[in-house]
Amino acid sequence: MRILVTGAAGLLGGETCAKLVAAGHEVTALVHRNPDVLANDGSRVAVEPIVGDVSLEMFGWSEDRFAQVAASHDALIHCAATVRFDLAEEDYRAVNVGGVSNALALAEAGGMDFLHVSTAYVCGDTDGIIRENKPPPQAGFANGYEASKATGEGLVRASSLRWAIARPSIVVGEYERGAIRQFDTTYAAFKLIAEGRVRHMPARADGTLDFVPLDHVVQGLVTLVERMEDAAGGTFHLVSGQPLPVEQFADAIGAYPQFHRPELVAPEDFDPAALPPLERRLYKRVAGLYASYFQRDPHFSDAEFRAISGRGCPPTGQSYIRRLIDYCIASGFLPEA
Repeated sequence: MRILVTGAAGLLGGETCAKLVAAGHEVTALVHRNPDVLANDGSRVAVEPIVGDVSLEMFGWSEDRFAQVAASHDALIHCAATVRFDLAEEDYRAVNVGGVSNALALAEAGGMDFLHVSTAYVCGDTDGIIRENKPPPQAGFANGYEASKATGEGLVRASSLRWAIARPSIVVGEYERGAIRQFDTTYAAFKLIAEGRVRHMPARADGTLDFVPLDHVVQGLVTLVERMEDAAGGTFHLVSGQPLPVEQFADAIGAYPQFHRPELVAPEDFDPAALPPLERRLYKRVAGLYASYFQRDPHFSDAEFRAISGRGCPPTGQSYIRRLIDYCIASGFLPEA
């Protein structure tokens, strides 16, 4: 197929481009400020790059350029999004909502299939079993990111295109070695916690985290776009489906002598103003943005994805967390003992 991937310079977009090329597809990579399309191993991907801004109508192209791109592709995988948790509402509206609208317009102009990358955490503060075919709630989101992703899903569902929605959970390093080419978002908070610069986190006793390997997510996207005839109209969780108790996550960190096991504090007893000055600043700027993940217990069902793909995520748990940590140490992101 001829496939256009938005957000191709990002971690997920770059590795998706690499896997699509390896599967024999012709890939056009939409990039914005960063022109480099890299696989997770850091190698350049043999794709046709095209510069555009998803927040602009027609991606900022001329009408002729827009029509030419629309007509020359069979499918669009929309990975482009801002994944930060600390932006103003207008920023989320421009990229995570307006970007979806503009990508849908391009796909509609060319009659493309549309695979939208959302997040499993559009469930907001809902606990328990989260089924794939259940639409996002109207409220209860932890941040503007989750809310904007839920709004974006609504735009996709209202489209006349043949579409599917993919919902990854917390995407981290690949399964076998924990390898990841860029340490941002979740990893930034993890580093502060492991190095003891943020020593306290508000966490529910029953809180869990769903860490999913990058390669499971990417292979899922490839499967869904290749099987769009079966996937059309569906929503699919690309998750581990094996929620890791927050206590076990903290134990995995504390098992390394050079790291600090965070003190998990009941949310009702946690007062960020009582933290030491430096920790208070770091908590507010970075770690606190992810605190809501420690205070929820969603169990993401991936039954629909298993039905269409015939596979699920391999076993994760503490052994996988240790592989992630070991890779962070080996790459120099975290200190050795």
